[in-house]
Amino acid sequence: MNVKDLPLSSAETKATYEKIRYYVENKYGFTVPNLYIAQVKRDFGLIEHENYRKGNGDNPVPQCPKEKRDAIMDALKYFQMIPDNE
Repeated sequence: MNVKDLPLSSAETKATYEKIRYYVENKYGFTVPNLYIAQVKRDFGLIEHENYRKGNGDNPVPQCPKEKRDAIMDALKYFQMIPDNE
């Protein structure tokens, strides 16, 4: 399946993490974890609910590298979740 074949509908504002991962993997050739997607979505105010599995704060949380952040932002633009000029 080609990334361009993914159907677009009014649900773009609700693109699943799975669709975002699929888009990034097929266009860029690498995978992105849900954590990185959540970090980028949070930066744009797209997180709709609180994460109840926060842990105790003892372990550092890995931050999304620029290359993967840019790919996730491209996916969010593709799914019309953020403006194209971001």
